[in-house]
Amino acid sequence: MLAFRNALAACPLVAILRGIRPEECIGIGTALVGAGFTIIEVPLNSPEPFRSIELLARAHGSDCLIGAGTVLHANEVDSTHQAGGRLVVAPNCDVAVIERALQFGMQVMPGIGTATEAFTAIHAGATQLKLFPAVTYGPQHLRAMKAVLPRAVQVFPERQPMPALGS
Repeated sequence: MLAFRNALAACPLVAILRGIRPEECIGIGTALVGAGFTIIEVPLNSPEPFRSIELLARAHGSDCLIGAGTVLHANEVDSTHQAGGRLVVAPNCDVAVIERALQFGMQVMPGIGTATEAFTAIHAGATQLKLFPAVTYGPQHLRAMKAVLPRAVQVFPERQPMPALGS
């Protein structure tokens, strides 16, 4: 099982498969893994996301950290876990989502925009945070935020999303 830090060290990018359909996920996943990607996220606003996560986890779960993005509720963490996903990425800071993911031993990356949200996530157990939407905060905001956060906590700015597949 590939740990988050090892996966990130192998390839410092996350493939976000926004809008992917189950019938296309194996081919795309194979191409991404072949290109060196080690972290793949399927946003839950994609068609049949849990089926795509299940297929990707079966095909590439030993070489890649596979999981869900746009996770808003704890029951979606349950469904991600049942599908074989080990990564939960949220656009917001929801303590119930963080705690549920950690109960399953999953990697969780809640979205934050303020120091209050960052510390709420940290107190709930998160050690990796996603600055979202990063484009509206900028590098000075990120620098200031990191100055007050514990050194062990990593903050990842989410860049402007690519257009959805098929758009």
